[in-house]
Amino acid sequence: MIMKYLTLICALAIAATTLLAKNIDLSTVPNRSTVQLTIYNSDDLTLVRETRTVTFKKGVNPLQFSWANTLIDPTSVELKFLTAPDKLDVLDTTFPHDKPQMLYWNVQSDIDGEATIQITYFTSGITWSADYLCIADQDEAKMGLEGFVRVSNNSGEDYENAQVRLVVGKINLVEKIAQLAQVPMNQVKDLRDEDRQQLKNKAMLRMVERAAGMGGAMAAPATAAEKEIVKEGLSEYFLYTIEGTETIRHGWSKRMRSFEGQTVPLRVQYRYRPAEHGDHLVRMYLLANDKESKLGTTPLPDGIVRVFRQSERAGLSYLTQQQIKYIPIGDKIELNLGPDPNVIFELVKLRTSRSDIWMQVNGMNVFRRVDDGAAQIEVNSTVAGWDDHGIYTQRIRNYTAKPIDVEVRRSFDGHIVFRSSLKPTLFDYRTVQFQTQIAPAAKANLLFELVQHQGHNAKQNNITLEETQIGQ
Repeated sequence: MIMKYLTLICALAIAATTLLAKNIDLSTVPNRSTVQLTIYNSDDLTLVRETRTVTFKKGVNPLQFSWANTLIDPTSVELKFLTAPDKLDVLDTTFPHDKPQMLYWNVQSDIDGEATIQITYFTSGITWSADYLCIADQDEAKMGLEGFVRVSNNSGEDYENAQVRLVVGKINLVEKIAQLAQVPMNQVKDLRDEDRQQLKNKAMLRMVERAAGMGGAMAAPATAAEKEIVKEGLSEYFLYTIEGTETIRHGWSKRMRSFEGQTVPLRVQYRYRPAEHGDHLVRMYLLANDKESKLGTTPLPDGIVRVFRQSERAGLSYLTQQQIKYIPIGDKIELNLGPDPNVIFELVKLRTSRSDIWMQVNGMNVFRRVDDGAAQIEVNSTVAGWDDHGIYTQRIRNYTAKPIDVEVRRSFDGHIVFRSSLKPTLFDYRTVQFQTQIAPAAKANLLFELVQHQGHNAKQNNITLEETQIGQ
């Protein structure tokens, strides 16, 4: 018995000195062979899938996993055998009371030799963000557009030579993974119903990944110097896979290029939309995320756009920085450069009047025609309805050397008649839109009349368009 005991001690000592790992040690577990990070940015959720080559002995082999000082969710940890799965089996999983944030797997092995195991779990603290660099040419006819992603790791764990995949889209989880990471395993049975639902959600997420082919073997490390990001559709999500591997240590961030477009068509438009841009005429760069624009292979995630323009002396002029929302394939990319000092905009009220007044006399509605802008007020009468008229001009002075395209969009409440020769259209039931072009070094008066039906005259809440000449 003493000799057998000493033999077991020696075997464990040799294994412990030759096979080391950060999160997993004991018996026969070495460092990671491969590791894959799938980052679901919208919910601070990362699926980690790592493989290790283990030397098993016939009989029971204890393996230890620790998540101390990390944001790993212990309820999500799974062990799978990729080699000889019919010869290896997990007998039980134990959680020592004197060592919190640690578990032991007891593995029954029918073989002597190496086998590859896969450990998967969820963690928090790994996030990614997108940013874009736009450089317009001097003529503002095309643009160079580069996209980048930055991965930041605050999970408490280092991931060396990791394959990184970024998921664009939102998943609905009841609780944050970081909360469950702090729950001792002996208290899992006492979790609330919503926390138990969290475990079901994670299981469903794995099923989605397997059905979409996301759970396959990890790619071998690439040796190419230039990185690429492979994109593929995944139901309501979109998956970016960064080529090769990256080392992302705790507390570090790493920036990688996601795409590059050199000659993206660009259009300049001046817009007046008070609801969106305030009471200003702003200058816009308009692009499209489609194939015709040499983009359109992937949606563009939320991110910060920095816009520059080539200057005459081969330098760059900084124009703006803007946060953009998620842009699906085929949608527009709209960059607001702010007011242009070379284009002056004024809204001027030219005159007002009132007509078609209804008078209520002794409870009866009696129509009175208004002459000289005044109503004949009778005894025991009140004003029941009228029309307010206003004639406006939008004066635009173009001091640039190019013609400019202008779009005006104005919203109104109430029963409105909009009269103009500007060929107005309805953007929606309460918003008028029209467009025009102004020549270089020219001035324009964009005239329109508003007739607002008030009181008894108002029948509904909408806008009626009438194309007609308006005199000043």
